[in-house]
Amino acid sequence: MSVLAGVDIGGTKCAVCLGREAGDGVELIGKRMFPTPSSPEAAIGEFIRKLDELIAEHGTGLPRAIGISCGGPLDSKAGTILSPPNLPNWDRIDVVTPLRERYGVPVGLQNDANACALAEWKWGAGKGRANMIFLTFGTGMGAGLVLNGKLYSGTNDMAGEVGHVRMEKAGPVGYGKAGSFEGFCSGGGIARLARDMAEARLLAGDKPMFCHNAEALNGITTKAVAEAAAAGDELALEVFGIVGRKLGRGLAILVDILNPEIIVIGSIYSRQLGLLEEITMNELRQEALPLAVDVCRVVPAALSENIGDLAALSVALNTLS
Repeated sequence: MSVLAGVDIGGTKCAVCLGREAGDGVELIGKRMFPTPSSPEAAIGEFIRKLDELIAEHGTGLPRAIGISCGGPLDSKAGTILSPPNLPNWDRIDVVTPLRERYGVPVGLQNDANACALAEWKWGAGKGRANMIFLTFGTGMGAGLVLNGKLYSGTNDMAGEVGHVRMEKAGPVGYGKAGSFEGFCSGGGIARLARDMAEARLLAGDKPMFCHNAEALNGITTKAVAEAAAAGDELALEVFGIVGRKLGRGLAILVDILNPEIIVIGSIYSRQLGLLEEITMNELRQEALPLAVDVCRVVPAALSENIGDLAALSVALNTLS
């Protein structure tokens, strides 16, 4: 049985999986999840143990390749993780060599945005496109770029850090920068924007649906704001209006510079399409060059449910191309 293996490394949990290509898609054969160990050495040992268990359980034999997806920064060429903020003690950790030596197959490493881009390009909404941009739009805002039919990661894996682009001089903080793309277009950013706007309304004597008093300010979530907007709350709709316009403006920058065929957006955009799509597209059409907009589709991600597993598997497949 010809299979691929994937390792998804997160700040709180990790997963190891086996899958195989099936027709135009991919089939997940088996998966093991576990809390992220306290040390990288323990984590690598656990990756090997769980992968051995899956291979034995499903009788697949060795995988053709192994893909690793992890938050950056990292060095994909060296196979090294470089002190991601969500992984304390992972300072220049070589995660590729131990797996390559153990299984004797190609092993690839990519940051999570690039890995998700590969998955959507191989099996999802961007399948068959030569020029695709994937935007995470979840906890943070990052991009994975497929240009001329190949993943583009830049000189040192820093391509696609669109969340750091400043959209306004002031605004919610994201990626360490006030008014950034991530500040306006991420889960935490939306919550911070809503909190600031709700605080001003409370001082004026209003009570937004998602925040009835000052004590509730710190508990505001993007989900609560979205539910209030869906119910017609004026302030919640105003918040998502701002987010949609900033998203459209960010897309316009990408369209004008990279001229993609398709932009695939995950997480919050997929879940809140009814609140964001029209506003975002109107702003995009106003800001970007018409000839570039005319050839670019903007769509929600297609692999939302299993994107983490499939992302790691797509990295494995990419090592064989």
